[in-house]
Amino acid sequence: METLQQKIDKAVAHIHTVKKTAPKIGVVLGSGLGAFVDKMENKTLIPYNDIPHFKKVTVPGHDGKLVLGTVKGVEVVALQGRFHVYEGHEMDDVVFPMRMMAKLGVDIVILTNAAGGVNLSYAPGDLVILTDHINLSGRNPLVGPNDDSMGPRFPDMSRAFNPELIQLIEAAGSELKIKTQKGVYAGVLGPTYETPAEIKMIRILGGDVVGMSTIPEVIIANHIGLKVCGISCVTNMGAGIVNQTLKHEDIKDEALKVMDNFTNLLNTAIEKFKGVK
Repeated sequence: METLQQKIDKAVAHIHTVKKTAPKIGVVLGSGLGAFVDKMENKTLIPYNDIPHFKKVTVPGHDGKLVLGTVKGVEVVALQGRFHVYEGHEMDDVVFPMRMMAKLGVDIVILTNAAGGVNLSYAPGDLVILTDHINLSGRNPLVGPNDDSMGPRFPDMSRAFNPELIQLIEAAGSELKIKTQKGVYAGVLGPTYETPAEIKMIRILGGDVVGMSTIPEVIIANHIGLKVCGISCVTNMGAGIVNQTLKHEDIKDEALKVMDNFTNLLNTAIEKFKGVK
């Protein structure tokens, strides 16, 4: 039976047979945000199905491709889509791509997602720079025996989202005259959308946006020593805030409307990240 480290090594070895690369920055693209890769240069696409120990994506808007290329001269690996626990995947499988990117050489990871707005000052189309999170899923990817070679048994999460990266994303938004918000991401298990009472609870607890992903990746990235930042695209307001019926297709459409701003913000931020040690 293969160990976790052997599985990671096997996945990285396959990627290196396609393209020798040592990306500094990893990007995880949430629902409807995969078009970011269209502006990448020198691209090589690898389907998830070809990568050992990668699972199959089942959620519309997640293309299931790993993309190697450059952004503003910086080597980047981008994941078009992610795995979710609600799809039936084990938590180890959900965070496996994060571990693999670290082995590839990534030391900064940008996590993106489509999220519901909880903060009443937000509106669909807002880009929210994440400053913290609240894990309401009842799941943690570090439950079980700890591999001390990967990270500590009790990792510190007081700065789960790197303050320097947050400042650089804000600076990128200011330069581009793109309005950004800052806020706290509340993560739930899904796949049902939240009830109005749950949205009210999340607001009282201090959540600004809500979604069904991202937090397991934040935890693992911090555990293995990566610098983490996150951007949520508000694709809808949470249940009970406006009179609407939530549908995944509408969320993808809303994400596409802000694709230019989203891509420009990420590209400029990535260029600024070059100087981060």
